[in-house]
Amino acid sequence: MVKKKEDEIPEWVTGEIQNAKFKKPEELKKQGYILEFYYQDSKIDVQLYDPVEDGRHIVTMDVPKKIKMDDLLKGEVYEFVFDQHKAPLSKKVSGFLQKEREIDMKAIYQFDLKSLELLDVGSNESVDDAEE
Repeated sequence: MVKKKEDEIPEWVTGEIQNAKFKKPEELKKQGYILEFYYQDSKIDVQLYDPVEDGRHIVTMDVPKKIKMDDLLKGEVYEFVFDQHKAPLSKKVSGFLQKEREIDMKAIYQFDLKSLELLDVGSNESVDDAEE
């Protein structure tokens, strides 16, 4: 007889998570800075000053090919425009995760970067004033 591992997540939970149906995305605009680059996966980790819907300040964003990751700077303040995709989880799955894993998760989120702008936060003048 094969003993089931305690750490294993049941197939019905992983199945729902892997096949989650995302709702129509919501476009968000938030400021923050880049923490890490994942060139192979075309992703970045971003620290946002204001949290996203589930309370997180750090999110991983998919970077489109039109944005060259080599041109981006870590630790500099950007304004990020991105789509937040949300796929709600069933009460059964979120209850299992809360009870068995102490994970408070009611939905899965995906973040797709659309554009970003480097902000000049170190100067006393705005960029518009300097150009006049």
